[in-house]
Amino acid sequence: MLSVCIDFKSPYAFVAHALIWELETQHGFVIDWQPLTLNIGSFLGTAEKSNQGAVVATNRSEKQWTVVKSAYRDARRYAANQQRVLRGPLKIWDSSLAGISLMWAQEKADDRVDLKRFMDTVFTQFWQRACDLEDAKELVKHLKAANIKTAGFLDYLEGQGRERHDQLQSRLLDQGVFGVPSFLIRDEIFFEREHLDTVIWRLKGSQGPMPLLRFPWLQVSAL
Repeated sequence: MLSVCIDFKSPYAFVAHALIWELETQHGFVIDWQPLTLNIGSFLGTAEKSNQGAVVATNRSEKQWTVVKSAYRDARRYAANQQRVLRGPLKIWDSSLAGISLMWAQEKADDRVDLKRFMDTVFTQFWQRACDLEDAKELVKHLKAANIKTAGFLDYLEGQGRERHDQLQSRLLDQGVFGVPSFLIRDEIFFEREHLDTVIWRLKGSQGPMPLLRFPWLQVSAL
């Protein structure tokens, strides 16, 4: 089983999720999607902008702003290569409701295509500033649009879903998962999309040398 940790508010998860889905659609490995709700403010501070992009409140240092700007600059390059729009969010979002929605969608979707449609819609619209991850009613709308049943969903958000989500956060942190996307294969953790070749290699039984497909100028014999 392959588990993938994801957070809808992560720009790196956004530019990687379509590639990660190919592990299932192209290679046949069923993915167990696990929401990891990042506490970005704890290490990069918080900020809020107006609709025009002006900063109206922040506790970030100049160094933290430099890190944030660099991270988005990097992610935008990959988004542009995928013909995707990546607009920086106007605040630090609590994406836990969206994470719980992902847990629900994974359980209730009749077809994996519906789950993929739900994830892609939430990702795409959020990064166009057109999806409120903290609005339960909006998440219901996206579930319905993906043909995923919603009866009992709001109760799940406040009850069993919230409990499962919070327990999952503690478990993932205890395992050493700290960012997204992260790939969990048995007792191994691979962080970020550059490990996709290695993840496929590991899932196929680790036959032959570890792949260096991202670095074709290197030769295994030279290592």
